[in-house]
Amino acid sequence: MSETVSIKGGVHRDLAHDSAAKHVTGAADYTDDIAEPIGTLHAYFGTSDVAHARITSVDLAAVRAAPGVVGVLTADDVPGVNDVSPTGRHDEPLFAKDTIEFWGQVVFAVVAESRDEARRAAALAQISYETLAHVTEADEAIAKGYPDVTAPMTLQRGDIAKGQAEAAHRINGQMRIGGQDHMYLEGHIAFAMPGEDDDVVVHCSTQHPSEAQHMVAHVLGVPNNAVVVNVRRMGGGFGGKESQMNQFAAVAALAAKKWNRPVKIRPDRDQDMESTGKRHDFVVDYDVGFADDGRITAVDAQFAARCGWSSDLSGPVTDRALFHADNAYFYPHVRLKSRPMKTNTVSNTAFRGFGGPQGVVGAERMIEEIAYALGKDPLEVRKANFYGDTDRNITPYHQEVEDNVIGRLVDELEQNSDYQARRQTVLDHNAKGGIIRKGISLTPVKFGISFTATWFNQAGALVHVYNDGSIMLNHGGTEMGQGLNTKIAQVVAEAFQVDIDRIKITKTTTEKVPNTSATAASSGTDLNGMAALDACDQIKARLVSWAAEAWGVAEDAVVFVANAVRVGEEEMVFSDFISKAYMARVQLSAAGFYKTPKIHWDREKGQGRPFYYFAYGAAVAEVSVDTLTGEYRVDRADVLHDVGKSLNPVLDKGQVEGAFVQGLGWLTSEELVWDDKGRLRTHAPSTYKIPLAGDIPREFNVKLADWSENRELTIKRSKAVGEPPFMLPICVFEALGMAVASVADYRECPRLDAPATPERVLMAVERLKA
Repeated sequence: MSETVSIKGGVHRDLAHDSAAKHVTGAADYTDDIAEPIGTLHAYFGTSDVAHARITSVDLAAVRAAPGVVGVLTADDVPGVNDVSPTGRHDEPLFAKDTIEFWGQVVFAVVAESRDEARRAAALAQISYETLAHVTEADEAIAKGYPDVTAPMTLQRGDIAKGQAEAAHRINGQMRIGGQDHMYLEGHIAFAMPGEDDDVVVHCSTQHPSEAQHMVAHVLGVPNNAVVVNVRRMGGGFGGKESQMNQFAAVAALAAKKWNRPVKIRPDRDQDMESTGKRHDFVVDYDVGFADDGRITAVDAQFAARCGWSSDLSGPVTDRALFHADNAYFYPHVRLKSRPMKTNTVSNTAFRGFGGPQGVVGAERMIEEIAYALGKDPLEVRKANFYGDTDRNITPYHQEVEDNVIGRLVDELEQNSDYQARRQTVLDHNAKGGIIRKGISLTPVKFGISFTATWFNQAGALVHVYNDGSIMLNHGGTEMGQGLNTKIAQVVAEAFQVDIDRIKITKTTTEKVPNTSATAASSGTDLNGMAALDACDQIKARLVSWAAEAWGVAEDAVVFVANAVRVGEEEMVFSDFISKAYMARVQLSAAGFYKTPKIHWDREKGQGRPFYYFAYGAAVAEVSVDTLTGEYRVDRADVLHDVGKSLNPVLDKGQVEGAFVQGLGWLTSEELVWDDKGRLRTHAPSTYKIPLAGDIPREFNVKLADWSENRELTIKRSKAVGEPPFMLPICVFEALGMAVASVADYRECPRLDAPATPERVLMAVERLKA
């Protein structure tokens, strides 16, 4: 009978996020909700108000004398290393000592009895500077001879000169691609509890607990085993909490150990935005050669990025921009170069897509250039350049595209969205003239899945089965709202064939799973799901071996069924079976491990297989633009996205929808502005415009490619979903371009820069009219 009964919450089915009800009722606990023990202190940063300078004097007497102040921390108070660089380049001091490199750099931290007292005291510092010239833009940094913050990379294949010579047409151009603030709902926060000897426990909002652990240990001058980092959940991360939490965790821990009292640090949103990194701005210079039919023969491009004052993660971010500068297109002859430029701005960092979106936008700009030059539908040009299955399938980094489904995705979306008829309607509408112009565009996405730093492609998990049959699950990934914990719990439920409410998902902690990788690169489920499954398989193997011997049956006669275990002809409920196993002294705990197979990468040669597989997607958008004001709206968007054999379709669909809207904000409204003094002016929700309810497409149709199944042996044949759909709203950006181009009868590419704010759209309209 149990064979016909299904469990509640296995894989490949819709299941609500485990904390969904808590999120909407306010019951979910975050770091700031942890009850503060008696004696808790509060820290606040004192930051620079110049962009580049030498410090000539620092007078903190008034700060120390302010009400409630317990003390002040500077570089001289660091017992270990005054550095929180995530890459080991030691170029990111926790506290500035001699030189200021950007407006908002941390010079000291105030520790006081209350947060308000610490915040007010920080403003009383008297710091004198010898002001130096500063640079805020990547191309300006190149022109003024600023250094790269890390080694550039070149990808090349074929003979670029030959490809250019064979081209019937060549176009040179430049595109500016703006950055983006993470705008997580929960800002940065760290809460440190001192322990005996060297010990300290840090609760913080980080995507990379092990890195926070290592940074705190380095700053304190203690071994990693003295530091525990805990993360129950984050109120959003998007990459902004991968490395940028290091300074907050380190200051909280440093203060906690110095005064032997709990210490919390939580900046205001303004300081959070001024002092933490963003998505990298890019300036892309491209030279594309192509034939009369629109097929590309050669691409030569440089991707220069505003990286900020230190390396942070700019090396791998600019590398990934090159990895995705082909998007879904085959370049017969190609040369791609990165320029990770130092600037006197906050050090930019990881952000959903990790440089990939900037590369994809650059690829789509070249497609649009070709289409306008030849008078073709851009979709026709896109299809002509798609990667093939057996030929035309080698990327610029020499990886073979083995799982190409982009043609099927695009064809299906083209038909289901009625793209061709709608495009003709748009053309007919614009032919009548008038103020409101329309645009429509269909764009693809191909996105590589794996950390390009190969050693990060590993994960651990810990599974305990208690003697009452309840299960505890812990893994190295972090939950930031994306549903990672729910998916991993589904994997465990499926493995033991039990209802998911039997499984307790506990906080991520470096005490249980060591040396974890960041929850980033869309790899959280891929890595941690396989590690958890490995732990389950170990426990199940022990149970099967014991039961077979105890009941005198073959091992294949021991079968886990819905909330029960069948041994030969006897069937026991799961909890009874586990109780018997405990009494027989069967080990009911296991540490699982997984490392991604097949991947390898030689950065110096620019060759290898950095990605285990590719995720694909396609989207079509239709827009209306007011050519008198530049204002616009997205009338309709249709999405078809490939997540392989989905572990949880409703969560995956939510990720696609959220990524689309966040990507829409990056490309249309979210603009970072630095003034001539080097200060970020868009440093609060009042001056920085994220998408609102009214910005969502009026008609929004999102569908998963339910026929897809990962060819590689991933967790239950699923595919990553966090980052790939972020690039889907490029179709909105290109549709805006079409609407703008219509004022000049589509004679030239409108060359919109991103974000395509109403001001930029209006200026492009006026430029084309002229």
